[in-house]
Parts: sequence; C-alpha cells; structure tokens
Amino acid sequence: MTASLSVPRYAVAMLGRVSALCVLGMAFHAAAVESLAVRVHRTFPHDPSAFTQGLLWWQGKLYESTGRRGKSELRRIDPDTGTVEHRVRIPVLFFGEGLARAGQRLVMLTWKANQALEFGLPDLPRLGTLSYRGEGWGLCHDGDRFIMSDGSEVLSFRDSESFALLGRISVTFEGSPFANLNELECVHGAVYANVFQRDIIVRIDPVTGRVTARVDATGLRVAAQAEGADVLNGIAYAPELDRFFVTGKLWPAMFEVAFVDESGQTPPMDQRTGVED
Repeated sequence: MTASLSVPRYAVAMLGRVSALCVLGMAFHAAAVESLAVRVHRTFPHDPSAFTQGLLWWQGKLYESTGRRGKSELRRIDPDTGTVEHRVRIPVLFFGEGLARAGQRLVMLTWKANQALEFGLPDLPRLGTLSYRGEGWGLCHDGDRFIMSDGSEVLSFRDSESFALLGRISVTFEGSPFANLNELECVHGAVYANVFQRDIIVRIDPVTGRVTARVDATGLRVAAQAEGADVLNGIAYAPELDRFFVTGKLWPAMFEVAFVDESGQTPPMDQRTGVED
C-alpha cells in the first residue's frame, strides 16, 4: 500500500510566492546595463595645467575645482572660449577634490583633510568650512542632499546645510560591487560618475545603487591630443542645453557632448534616470 502525501494549500501558496520572488530577484540582478557612447558637439580649450577634480555648470558658466597640494584652485570658466575668468587659490594645507552647488554656494571637498570648503556665487568669496570623516573624492547635489564618493564602491548622502551623514549605499555593476567612483554629477534623479583610471562614465540609480548605464569615453583622450595627460575626470550637465561637459586631469581640451545609444539617439529621460515615467 502506498501512502499519499498531502501538502496543505497554504504551503503550496507559500512555495509559489517564494518562487516568484526568486524569479524577480534573478531578473533584477540580471538587468542589462545600457551601453552608451559619446557624441562630441564641440571642443574648446582647457588649461592643461588644471588637475581637474570637480566640474559643474551654473547660469551659463563652468566652475572647476583642481587638485595637487599647493596648486589647488577653484575657477570660473567661460564655456565659449575656455578662458579662466576668475580663480581662487586654495591654502597649501588642502588637496582640492570634488565640487557641488547647493543654492547660492559651492562646496569643495578636500582629499585627506576631512574638511569641505564653502564659497559664494558667482565671485567665489570664502564662506566657511564643513567637516567629515574619511577621504573626499567626488561630490554632487541632487536638490535635496549632497552625494559624495570616497574612491570605494560606497556613495554617502549628506545634509545640505550641516554636511552631516544621512546614509550610505553600495554601488553594484550586474550584481557585483563597483569601486573607484570618482567625480560625480547629479542629473534628473541619477548620479553620473567617473571611474578612476578608466575612460568610462557610469550612471547610477541612487535608490538601489545599481549601475544602469556605462558610457564609453575612450575616444576623448585621443581627440584631445592629450600627450602626457592624466585620467578622464570632470562631468558637468547644462540642463538648458541638455548636454554634458567633460574633460580630464591635465587635458588641453574640454568637450561639450551628449551620451547616445547604439542608434545614435539620446535615451529618453526615463531611461537615463532609471526611474519609470
């Protein structure tokens, strides 16, 4: 006589839910990273002595922070000619790093001094100092908070006024930790990041930490004729143009570009942010 096995209905339902969650989890981790390329619209001069660390656009001007101890500066640049219109030298104690705007002030990270320097707009008067722990690399502001990188796979979120730590998220590329995040730019709910020592830019969903797109920028260094130049670094977004400005450390050129898909088209905004419309 063979005994029959009776499985309760609630157990069957539970197994079904577990299976569905597993499938959804596999789909999430297997979500394809979009491949994008750089379309250059314009090239203009960039100071080849500038060790670019941060770059941003505000009211028709570019603002750039540069590094190296004793040579760090904050600059306002004319985007039509690449001319440095105004510069502020940073005290020799500091190695300048990433730059972001919050309202009418700029905040500039320093590498290992655990301090961020505040400046006013548009003429860059020194306003004050903010404190944090750890290395400072890249910085952007999403309209509500600062987002900061430290060279690892971790992005930290910081208060707009006090710079207090609000939280952290780990960035992943196809399910694996993705480190060496450098200069940052917040654009329409996404974070664009230079990857240290690689000629690529990644787009990150700051809610999940997932890399949603990879931008191949390998041709820019050649186009810049940048003999002796250092790494790609510096991303600024101009919303009124829907264009990016990119350059590198010690590059003699800066580029006004769009990030395009395989068809040569700029992805729709919902695809660029990774957020459903």
